Amino acid sequence: METYLGNSDQDNVSDDVALAIMRNTVVNMRRLLADIHDMQARSNLMWDSAMAENGILKCGRLTDFQAHQIEHQLGAYTDCNHGQGLAVIHPAYYRHIVKDAPEKFTRFAKAVFGVDTAQAGVDALENFIKECGLPTKMSQLKSAVEITPEVLRQVADTCNIIKCNPRILSRDEIYEILMECL
Repeated sequence: METYLGNSDQDNVSDDVALAIMRNTVVNMRRLLADIHDMQARSNLMWDSAMAENGILKCGRLTDFQAHQIEHQLGAYTDCNHGQGLAVIHPAYYRHIVKDAPEKFTRFAKAVFGVDTAQAGVDALENFIKECGLPTKMSQLKSAVEITPEVLRQVADTCNIIKCNPRILSRDEIYEILMECL
């Protein structure tokens, strides 16, 4: 999703492929949640993972990895699991930028979750994260370090801010995003 939200031209084939990979991931995760022994679902998810990270989708574009930057810094101050931290941060981050890229978010919503609006797509993503049994709040991260507003302020103040699409965040907005995750 972070690659999809990156800067690309209007008719970029990478966007189409990214949407197909995201849709296929949702379908196969649901199959796997229903039957952990579904080998076809497992192999499809491995293929999705390979396609998502082999670099093809990133060709010719500036990708939006701000959520990763936020989580990396959260991990530097706590002992939270990287994937779980991303599960918590992504919906809050997307709620902050959804109005900056309404066409892309609407296209994502329709293609991946079959819903009609950009905001409904962000909501569907958050519900899917819950459906997968992943955390959606900082308190669910099981960190040995207490995640307090003060810790989150340090995270925001030291986070690497990258020039990315749809827009650059301020440190105060990163703090707001993190606070929404408490």
